[in-house]
Amino acid sequence: MLNRDIIVIGGSSGATAPLKEILGRLPTNLPAAVFVVLHIPAQGIGILSTVASAASRLPVVQAESGMVIEQGRIYLAVPDHHLLVHASHIMLGRGPRENMARPAIDPLFRSAALQYGPRVIGVVLSGLLSDGAAGLNAIKRCGGVTLVQDPADAIAGEMPLRAMEATTVDLCAPGSKIGDVLSDLAREPPGPGAALPVPPEIRLEVEIAAGERMGSRSLAHIAEPAPLTCPACGGVLSTLKMGRPFRFRCQVGHAYTAEALAREQEGQVDEAMRVALRIIEERAELVHRMAEDGRQSGRVAVARMYDARAAEYHGHADMIRRVILQSLDLERPKSGSQAEA
Repeated sequence: MLNRDIIVIGGSSGATAPLKEILGRLPTNLPAAVFVVLHIPAQGIGILSTVASAASRLPVVQAESGMVIEQGRIYLAVPDHHLLVHASHIMLGRGPRENMARPAIDPLFRSAALQYGPRVIGVVLSGLLSDGAAGLNAIKRCGGVTLVQDPADAIAGEMPLRAMEATTVDLCAPGSKIGDVLSDLAREPPGPGAALPVPPEIRLEVEIAAGERMGSRSLAHIAEPAPLTCPACGGVLSTLKMGRPFRFRCQVGHAYTAEALAREQEGQVDEAMRVALRIIEERAELVHRMAEDGRQSGRVAVARMYDARAAEYHGHADMIRRVILQSLDLERPKSGSQAEA
């Protein structure tokens, strides 16, 4: 029987250090291929390649479409493309961003679950928000093994926590221990009866990540319209019906967990308030000058009317300014006993 020969690893903020430890623990005769997605800017792929190559005793390569998958190699996702695996080769997809990211972790995890089922080992490392949670859930639903870095060991524990909320993970461990665990798991065969039927929504979401067109009819099979707007394209969002965590997709295909959508909306609300503040302050300055012009021309009643309007606009501006400051206080991390409460 085949062993667990597909290892997929995803991380974001703070994931480079544990990834280095994990790769450094993998043996030269590892009977598995390793795929890595980290949220890094385009200019960061060279640094990641250098770190991975220095840490690992295995060959490290940047993934290319059509590249044949070989055991004992580490494949790194490249900027602006989703990393997807097929039965024997790699595909780079230009499908819509997920959780504002491309490459995103979820598409890699889903494609591995779709193609390899119980032969997959999925790992979520340190990071913010919740990319990787839905993908780890897909791996679990298809019979694979799921691991997360211990949130207490992570620089940013949000991604491992969200993954644990979405899936009953098989192991939660410090980054320094995961490499040894992967070495052992990769040599084991999947458990008897581990192969599970692939849910149709997983297949559809892999096709979306690959760049295939999706319209309202396709989306209707897996989601229901919601009174929410996609931050990326302005289209209508739909609530996905199956799996965890709580997620949304638009008709173009942009995908968000609830946490990622809320974070993106917060930024848009903040920007809208700042634009409104600027417009109102400019309006107050304009009517103030109109009042001065009225006084200079002897139109006292007109000047008083514009003075009243200027005072009203200044009051609106002060109110918006207070709301902006209050929102910043809500977003600021709490410390001490407040953070533990």
